[in-house]
Amino acid sequence: MSTTETLEDFYQQKFSYLPENLKQDLGHFNVFRLEDCHDADSQPINYSRRDFYKVCLIRGRNIYHYADKSIEIDGPTLIFFNPQVPYTWEPVSGEQTVFFCIFREAFFTENLRTNIYDLPMFKIGGKPAYFLNEVQEKFVSDIFLKILEEINSDYRYKYDLIRNYLTEMIHTAMKIEPTERLYQHPDANSRITSVFTELLERQFPIESPSQRFSLRSAKDFAEKLYVHVNHLNRAIKTTTGKTTTDLITERLTNEAMALLKHTDWNISEISYCLGFEEPAHFNNFFKRQLQMNPSAYRLN
Repeated sequence: MSTTETLEDFYQQKFSYLPENLKQDLGHFNVFRLEDCHDADSQPINYSRRDFYKVCLIRGRNIYHYADKSIEIDGPTLIFFNPQVPYTWEPVSGEQTVFFCIFREAFFTENLRTNIYDLPMFKIGGKPAYFLNEVQEKFVSDIFLKILEEINSDYRYKYDLIRNYLTEMIHTAMKIEPTERLYQHPDANSRITSVFTELLERQFPIESPSQRFSLRSAKDFAEKLYVHVNHLNRAIKTTTGKTTTDLITERLTNEAMALLKHTDWNISEISYCLGFEEPAHFNNFFKRQLQMNPSAYRLN
């Protein structure tokens, strides 16, 4: 099962420290060269979500695994990643030289004319990779160099300027056709199952009566993963031998059992938390799974 890498995880893994302003800076922006990261040569990079956005200029031959697809790149490529989609990458050959920057959504909140997740390179189901010719590569590389120079400066408004540089990079990409060199990974079924499982588990544990389990059906998950529900069902059945509904039901039942045994919440509160509109619907669901009603199970 994939996990979510936080900004704290990123800094600990790459630099063994946390920036002092990490908690205060809601939008948090930073920029790096790959060679400046102390584990730049370590393998492999975990297949996971991040809780931040990332933009990379990469050279060399690589394969990026992105959701249930892969992107094969050979040469300078500008790649965009969003927090909704897990990914990893594996170098194939050639020198790996990389600029990359990371930021949270709040870095752009008040400056974009649209929501960042509506931009084509960050949209779920969008194509994140843009191959660059020699002129485009130099232009983007120069932007990264300007950002690197600016972030180390004492200029009072440097983040406004950096935001403009990053916006320019985004518009440069939007003028370029994204690469069509996407293909289904041979292990696509297990990848999409991993993404589904991670999404399912992110909803648990239920820790307060106001928290609610919202993704309750195969259709809900398929929409979130931007795949057809039949594709999701086939992948999960092939990988696990169970249906998508089976897995959702099993996890929901386990959480219901835990809440009944380990909380003093009433049945109506538990019913609401688990996404049932009426306590009677929860009672019927629970009885089908365990052949007893929730109240009897709690006393058992």
